[in-house]
Parts: sequence; structure tokens; C-alpha cells
Amino acid sequence: MSDPNQPPAEGGWAAPEPAQQAGYEAPQPGYSPQPAYGGGQPAIPGQKSRMVAGILGILLGYLGVHRFYLGYTTIGIVQIVVTVVTCGLGGLWGLIEGILILTKNEKFLTDANGVPLADS
Repeated sequence: MSDPNQPPAEGGWAAPEPAQQAGYEAPQPGYSPQPAYGGGQPAIPGQKSRMVAGILGILLGYLGVHRFYLGYTTIGIVQIVVTVVTCGLGGLWGLIEGILILTKNEKFLTDANGVPLADS
């Protein structure tokens, strides 16, 4: 291996070898490469997060935000109307749905397009 500080005989500088590049480590034999940073991203494009939907249902369920997030716009609008008509008591509907989403109830396994919710 030649000295990287010495110019090569051709007169130009040699590119560093892969092991010399910053942040590069050669993989060890017998080990599979680790996934790239951000592995918590959805595996399916457009896949919604169960955690986000559940927290939206608990915190903003009275406005149907979790339903809008999952693509059920009609039910989201109905939840807003029920909350207004019942002077806020209809907000329990969203709270209960948020808890059901987080507990993986069979009625809340997919979004409006039939894509399963991600467990991240």
C-alpha cells in the first residue's frame, strides 16, 4: 500500500482507498449489513402509523382528527358534528377509538385504503 500523502508517479493524486474514506468500515465476515438510519419508516409507501393515529384519537378525537389521518373523512366530519351537537360529550367517541387503535382492535387494523397500520 502506498503512502496517501505522496503523489503517485503519474503526477496526479490518487483517490483514497475505500478503507481510508471517512466513516467507512469494512463489513466483518459473517455479519449482515445493518439497515440504514431511519429504519422506523413505514415499509409500505403511504402506510400510516398506529401510534400516531391512536394518540390523535386520544388527544383530538373529539374533532375526528384520527379519522381524517386514516382517510375516513366522512366519519371524521360526523364526529365533529356529534361533538358540537352534544356540547362535547361526543368527544368520548374519539377517545375510545384512540384507545382501540392503540390496543390493535380488529376494526382498526387498516386505513381507508386497506393498507395495514405500521406498528412504529
